This record gives sequence, structure tokens and C-alpha cells, in this order.
Amino acid sequence: MPLSDGAARLRIESFSVTANNVTYAVVGDAFGYWNFFPGEGEWGVVPMWGHAVVEQSNHPELAVGERVYGYLPMGTHLDVWPVGITPGGFSDGAPHRQPMSPIYNQYSRLAADPEHDPAREAERMIFGPLFKTGFLIESMMRRDGWFGAEAVVITSASSKTAMALASVARDKSPQVLRIGLTSAGNVDFVRGGGFYDAVLAYDAVDQLPQVPSVSVDFAGNAALLHAIHTVLGDRLKYSCTVGATHVGAGFGRDNGPIPGPAPVLFFAPDHAVAAIKELGPKGFGEAVGQSWHRFIGEAGGAVTVDERTGLEAARAAFVDTAQGTADPAVGIVIRP
Repeated sequence: MPLSDGAARLRIESFSVTANNVTYAVVGDAFGYWNFFPGEGEWGVVPMWGHAVVEQSNHPELAVGERVYGYLPMGTHLDVWPVGITPGGFSDGAPHRQPMSPIYNQYSRLAADPEHDPAREAERMIFGPLFKTGFLIESMMRRDGWFGAEAVVITSASSKTAMALASVARDKSPQVLRIGLTSAGNVDFVRGGGFYDAVLAYDAVDQLPQVPSVSVDFAGNAALLHAIHTVLGDRLKYSCTVGATHVGAGFGRDNGPIPGPAPVLFFAPDHAVAAIKELGPKGFGEAVGQSWHRFIGEAGGAVTVDERTGLEAARAAFVDTAQGTADPAVGIVIRP
């Protein structure tokens, strides 16, 4: 189809498939994730993070061949309407994207992107967006004095966002005990990463230390969260819910009264806007960059990059991830 005036057509080079993408789908109706890349009729396209190249341009400031990083559809092409162009990036000004968080509409121009490392492109796709969520959770908890907690209980501890949170907490809040909860089959993998002080299988929730704690739930498993609240009781000072890696396990379902504090949903884009306002764009970028380089140096070797070709491979990887059968030690990169 013809390219509109002022628009640019991106050819998608690569993207990763992670539990983060599953969360976008699971809560897509509630948070508008399906609205970024609408499909035909009632269908939508799952958002991904990855790299693209300008294949065609009707904008004088974007040249054919320039590479960018950002929010992309699980597809082969995306037309964008660049606005707010700087040497480091631009935003997609497409009208249908404006009601959603501006964080998702920003694209980095790799030629002037301080986070870009040609040797770490796969790791950035696999860990980057998830890392920033973990970074923002730790920042929020630390600003609030960890609500007086001595320990943080992190579910879905094998997930990349959970590892990022544990990494940043170990560096910036070492006084807080980091306890990871994971499936029995992932216990050895999670312990091997070294991000947690203790790792328990989900069926050992009753072994949680009886100390003032906060919980960060990435699993979205209502029964598991209820168990954590029950075991810790009034020792649970704050309950933060983030993702939904356990699809079909009760995310958003009302399981009746839950002991302790009411779970509070963490929406990363809102906290990113707040953090940027507090630190300034440069200060925020420097803080994220420092923690990012430390984390990727630790986590990069813990995951083997598995490159696959074609959208059918992307579909299969997404299904495996949604069903919980994907190997957490493998980071999947798709070249459509």
C-alpha cells in the first residue's frame, strides 16, 4: 500500500519472545495493548520489542537504511508517523497510539543511542524492557523504605523481570532479603543465577521466613498469591502485582477475601514518567544504564540465545511461552 506523506515504513529485522509479551496479551483489553497494532475486525497483533530498519521514508529527517529500536508488532513491517525527532530518537504520532502511554511510542535511533551495543542486540531485546520494569519496582520500593520490610518475596523467579528486580535490589538495597519462588523444575536454574538469597518451589510457600515482607507477584496466579498472603499474614507489608506468566491460573480472578494488604497493580510506564520527572531524562538514563550494564554482565551468560526465522516460529515460541513450556535458560529471538 502507498506510504503516507510524512510517514516512514519500517522493516522489522528482529524481536524477542518473552513472558512479557504474554502479559501484553493477557491484559491487553484492560490496558489497551491490543490497540497499538490493530488487526482486522476484533483481532490485534501482540506487541514485541526489537530492531527495525527504515525501508521507505516520506519524512525528510529519516533516511532509508537507518536502524531503530522500539515497540514493534509481531509482523514484518510497521508504518510510523515520526514526531518529536531528535538525533537520539522519535515518537510515533499515529493518532490511534496517542491514548496509550507515550513510553511505548518512542523509538531509539541506533546511530546515536547510548544503550545500543552491536554485540548485545539480542540481550537488549530479551532483557531490556523487562529490566527497566525491575529497575522501576526497586526504585519505588526504596523510595518508600521498602514499607518497613526485611524481605522481598518474588514469584516467577525465573522470569527475566524478576531477575532484574533481584539484581537491582542486591546492588541498591542489599539489606533486604531476596526470596525467589519458582516451579520445582526451575529451582536449580534460579539458584544458579545467584540473584536470590533463597529459592523455594511453589509448594514450599509455607517455608517463607516469618519476617516483615513485601511481595512482588509476576505470576498472576491467584491461588499462589493468596497462599503468600496467608502464610505471611500481618507480616506482609505491601503486595505488588506486575505480570501474568501463569496464564489461566487466575489472573484478575476474585478468589474471595485475601489476608493482609490489598494487592496494588504496578504499571511501569506511569512509574517511568514519574522517575524521569524526578531525575531528569539524563539522570534517569544514567541510573538505568549503570544498573543495566551490571545486570547484563551477570545475566547475559545465564541465557543462551536461540535465533529462529519466520513468523510461524514466532507463533510457536509465543504459544510455548504462554503455556509455560519454554525453557527459561533460552532467550528466543525471531527474525521474521
